[in-house]
Amino acid sequence: MQLSPDGPNRFQPMGRREVVSAGVASLMTWRSDGAGQASTAAGAGMLEASRSLFTHYRRLGQTVEPGLLLPVLIAQTHTLRELSAQADAATRRQLLALGSRYAEYVGWLVQETGDERAALWWTQRAVDLAAAGGDQALAGYALVRRALVTLYRDDAEQTIALARRAQSGTLPPRIRGLAAQREAQGHALAGDLHACLCALERARTLLARPHDGSDEPVIGTMHLPDPVSMVTGWCLVDLGRSREASEELDRQLALVGQDAVRTRVRYGVRRALAYASAGEIDHACALTTPLLDGVAAVRSATVTTDLQRLARVLARHSDQPSVRRLWPRLGTLSRSATS
Repeated sequence: MQLSPDGPNRFQPMGRREVVSAGVASLMTWRSDGAGQASTAAGAGMLEASRSLFTHYRRLGQTVEPGLLLPVLIAQTHTLRELSAQADAATRRQLLALGSRYAEYVGWLVQETGDERAALWWTQRAVDLAAAGGDQALAGYALVRRALVTLYRDDAEQTIALARRAQSGTLPPRIRGLAAQREAQGHALAGDLHACLCALERARTLLARPHDGSDEPVIGTMHLPDPVSMVTGWCLVDLGRSREASEELDRQLALVGQDAVRTRVRYGVRRALAYASAGEIDHACALTTPLLDGVAAVRSATVTTDLQRLARVLARHSDQPSVRRLWPRLGTLSRSATS
């Protein structure tokens, strides 16, 4: 991980030969010498603090661009992995499980920067950490994450295939429910209303099951009171049922907290797209205007995808005053939100 004094930071894996060729003088390393075992109290303290921090980081990730959080999240992931090597067996499993969740969240934020390849790399690191701690289930959720990448590539077939693989009966209900939601989005992209609604119904049944009671952070979104209904609104946009979509998204966005800026922007732009597609151009512009500060703040590649779609729809109505007023900033953000 390289942290520069003038702002830009980056993370990339390096092989041994690359480290040697970089020159000892250019590298600074620090780590535990690995001698001895960490005390039970130290491991428990690290777990408690890191779980609390993870919740705070996820909340902070709703309001700031990914690049501001990634260095500390990467460092925290590394710390948990290092400490696990010195902990007793029970604490080691918990440290690795939490480290895997940090790594998975890093993968999501990296995708938000527009780097799909690095996002998938981090998702695989999450799977590896979880497996080292005896948790094989996260590999199922990794399929859901990979299906999100293919969804934003407009690849309905791959999205459906990956999501179905993550619905094995051996996986926890929550992962299967999230996979069913992703499958529904794939069917919507393919224009298959019946298959989409069936997948959403499966998702609702699975996600309604009680939480397993563990201390681990909840997998998937923590900012949607009714995720299946929100995803239903999302799917209706792709299915061309714009009025139904706008009504559903209206209902669901009213339930999302004001501090969940990234979530409100993501689904808010989707709602504006639904209204614009339904021909309600003035209302779509009115909904979009207050979202633009949030778009600029969170700098999301996935949100920008919908923002570009919205811009294309509104461009057909460039003679309307509401579009002309909105266009300068909308055009700039739809081109440069992640640059």
